[in-house]
Amino acid sequence: MPISPSPWRALLPDHPLILATVLALSAAVLHAAWNLAVKLSGDRLVTTWAMFLYGAAASAPILLFTGLPGSQVVPFLVASAAVHVVYVWLLTRAYDLGDFSMAYPVARGGGALLAALGGVLLLGDHLSLAASAGIGVVLLGLLSLARLRSSGVALAAALGTAAMIGTYTLIDSNGARQADGIGYGLAVSIAAAGSLSAFCLASGRGPKLLPAMRSWRVAGGGIASAAAYTFVLVAVRHAPVGYVACLRESSVVLGALGAWWILHEPMARSRIVSSAMVAAGVALLVVAR
Repeated sequence: MPISPSPWRALLPDHPLILATVLALSAAVLHAAWNLAVKLSGDRLVTTWAMFLYGAAASAPILLFTGLPGSQVVPFLVASAAVHVVYVWLLTRAYDLGDFSMAYPVARGGGALLAALGGVLLLGDHLSLAASAGIGVVLLGLLSLARLRSSGVALAAALGTAAMIGTYTLIDSNGARQADGIGYGLAVSIAAAGSLSAFCLASGRGPKLLPAMRSWRVAGGGIASAAAYTFVLVAVRHAPVGYVACLRESSVVLGALGAWWILHEPMARSRIVSSAMVAAGVALLVVAR
């Protein structure tokens, strides 16, 4: 019989908003890290596939302690797994075709916008006027971070990635609210790894998998990816989707710094100002809540 998830919750802050904030910001750090690892890799689609498999392998044993999320969320898991295949394909195409400092902010910022609007329109979330203003400032900062010369195809791939992020965030936020957030988040990692495996094997990429899985960077990135998304799905049980999504999008500040420091992409003064706008918008969002 699965152990009750209450011991896990005892380790976390009692106040729902504090808990959501800590989890969302932790997810931002982990998310920027694994995306940088994908950008640094050779075959980015295979690398991401290997990361998803590592994330699933790390998630499966933990489900023995948290318990399965329940049969009522199976339709959400199936839908999310299908959307994740398109998301990964578009994300890796965006990284193949454009700079990280363009693709990452556009994908994450656009995803936050769609998730915030969808949370209000479809899930019944409420955001105050000040919180809405904070979201606006965050998004302006994200858009200004994305003002780089790039091909139309790269920008289209990044925008398509944003659409998939907004879609699976809404699907999974709904699913997480009907189940235990930790169990559902772990189940999403496993389901997404399964659907991505089917896609990659069908497209003849199987022989490339084992070499990719030998990398410690890929293993760490996979665990970070699974943990980051699970943190987000727990957070949306305690705060509106738009609030959590935009806190998570603070990862673009870390991404901009990583693009400059690790990838040696230019870090102009305007990009520093844009990062400050993101930080200010996040602060306004937190205070307004």
